Amino acid sequence: MTVNPQSETTPLTPPSPPHGAERLEDLIASLFAGPGGIRAGWRFFMFTIIFFLIAGIVLTVFAAAYVASGNSNFLTNLSQPTAGVLLLEEVIFGIATFIAAFLMSKIEGRRIEQYGMPLNEAFGRRFWEGVIWGLVAISVTVFLIAVLHGVTFATSALSGSALVGYAMSWAVVFLLTGFFEEFSYRGYGQFTLTTGMGFWPSAIVLSLIFGAGHLGNKGESWAGAFSAALAGYFFCFTLRRTGTIWFAIGMHAAWDYGETFVFGTPDSGIVASGHLLSTSFHGPRWLTGGSVGPEASAVYFLVCALLFLVFHFLYPARDTDTDHS
Repeated sequence: MTVNPQSETTPLTPPSPPHGAERLEDLIASLFAGPGGIRAGWRFFMFTIIFFLIAGIVLTVFAAAYVASGNSNFLTNLSQPTAGVLLLEEVIFGIATFIAAFLMSKIEGRRIEQYGMPLNEAFGRRFWEGVIWGLVAISVTVFLIAVLHGVTFATSALSGSALVGYAMSWAVVFLLTGFFEEFSYRGYGQFTLTTGMGFWPSAIVLSLIFGAGHLGNKGESWAGAFSAALAGYFFCFTLRRTGTIWFAIGMHAAWDYGETFVFGTPDSGIVASGHLLSTSFHGPRWLTGGSVGPEASAVYFLVCALLFLVFHFLYPARDTDTDHS
């Protein structure tokens, strides 16, 4: 009996997987990656998970440090809306945000500046323009409510060094708030989701998420959450027209500063101590905004419409006004 030598040396070819299995593998792979790498939705999800992990770790470290120093009421103190507590919160959130963005920039092979916040424009003209817009917007809103007999003003009990201390403390707090929230939503978030669904659809999605996030505040309402979403959409509009989030950072910080420190009104349902004026609201909720503050007033929505209109004419569309990708 003769044996064919080729039958002993020819390797066996593994059976091909069923055609349906190949298609299933391709489908699963396409859900996570596309021509540009990891899909936008998954990148934003990764950024969010990293943010919460880092925030939790930093919060635990601060809590342990407080307990070690003999302060056992750390979590209780953290629930109080004071300048010191809110400053600590914004520091924690800011650290978590930028660590998450830094890690994602390494994964994606990008520079952090590409996420709408060029460092060479830090505290430049766009930022200060935003500050002016924010102070004017909140002032017009409150004074229109006053014209309609919905608010009265009185000077606060603060003076001297205490007044200066609160003025500076709240400025730092809301500057950090502007950094954290604008970079998270209109910076990394907007850049990333734009690569997957386009600028305006991602602006709508992120603005709705931004507004819904305010519902966790004590004293917040659906009207206040909607107004926050509308503000978020306006900040997206400023990003589109200016190409940077620095305008939005300045305006966001100035609006919150005006509500909390200058006028002493509720800010998204949060009433904080230490302000320049003591403002008392009276009248229907639709006029005053109730426990939410002036941003839930019908007057705010009128002012916001004017903001869109004025900004449209003062900051015309740019020739390079294309989707970030």
